[in-house]
Amino acid sequence: MTSILHFILSLVVICGLAILASNNRRGIRPRYIIQLLVIQIGLAWFFLSSDVGEGFVRGFANIFQYLLGYARHGTEFVFGGMMEGGLAFFFLQVLCPIIFISALIGILQHIKVLPLVIRAIGTVLSKVNGMGKLESFNAVSSLVLGQSENFIAYKDILNKMSDRRMYTMAATAMSTVSMSIVGAYMTMLDPKYVIVALVLNMFGTFVVLSLINPYEVDKEEDIQMNNLHEGQSFFEMLGEYILAGFKVALIVAAMLIGFIALIAMVNGIFSAVFGVDFETILGYVFYPFAWILGIPADEALKVGGIMAVKLVSNEFVAMDSLTKIIGELSPRSIAILSVFLVSFANFSSIGIVAGAIKGLNEKQGNTVARFGLKLLYGSTLVSFLSGAVVGLIV
Repeated sequence: MTSILHFILSLVVICGLAILASNNRRGIRPRYIIQLLVIQIGLAWFFLSSDVGEGFVRGFANIFQYLLGYARHGTEFVFGGMMEGGLAFFFLQVLCPIIFISALIGILQHIKVLPLVIRAIGTVLSKVNGMGKLESFNAVSSLVLGQSENFIAYKDILNKMSDRRMYTMAATAMSTVSMSIVGAYMTMLDPKYVIVALVLNMFGTFVVLSLINPYEVDKEEDIQMNNLHEGQSFFEMLGEYILAGFKVALIVAAMLIGFIALIAMVNGIFSAVFGVDFETILGYVFYPFAWILGIPADEALKVGGIMAVKLVSNEFVAMDSLTKIIGELSPRSIAILSVFLVSFANFSSIGIVAGAIKGLNEKQGNTVARFGLKLLYGSTLVSFLSGAVVGLIV
């Protein structure tokens, strides 16, 4: 009963905050929102509480464990004994597998499997979310290809998109995560929560966007996803994806070094001046939101602090913070927080998404940059919604 009350309260707060920022309240269509919420709850129950769903999650997680094992062979060949602990452990064990997963995604794209999957799932999504096929395809391609690579698929039609449609496209990219990085998450979080978050975020994005940015599609654009890397040979494509994966690993490593150092410095300054560190202060700011989601009151301060760290830095810094206190949290708190952390909703993503689009179309890139904070606002609400749904089930 308590879980239901917390879910209802969470839903009221999340929907209220979304409507508060809505640019077209009269255009909100409750039928699609209710439909998507029911699907979210059903999927969360299926993956977390049913034998079949739990078996599927275990199987999917095992596939990634095998892939991470294969990735380890390549890393060991280059770095040898450095794999076992030491200063480079995180980069080698957590980030280097991104290179191998990126290569696999490139192969599936090259042999035309991914375009078929994206079109099939996108078409089904468009039937239940009340949005266009373009928005639905984008939700799936963002999940598979990632924030930057994803928009290449739409480069020929970016100039035809309205501001509202661009907001939806960019917000979707921030609310999901790339499959190439999922294996890295699974080394830090329980794999089942990573998988559940991937699915819930996809549907939660449409719930929040239906409130913040409702509109009707007048014309569907033709999407030629098969032309993403047209004209490249197999090995040209493979080299490109391997280098792209390495670039992502280096970017994540650089961001971690910078953000962790800055947070440590700010914590030191706040502790010296105010007698309390910065993360604790952020914890108080996010405390009520953590409690609303169903986090026990005696754990909400710690959980709220990690939620805030994820927002101001990135999900890897927050996941690292979670691993340090995981023994102090209840299974319910771990489940809700883990799902909350699996998204690209943070300040640095604003620049990544806007920059990726600007590289393809300067006008639309500037458009996305202008509503950057609103992008972060909406994608953070998606994370809260996914956490709320999990809190109802666990």
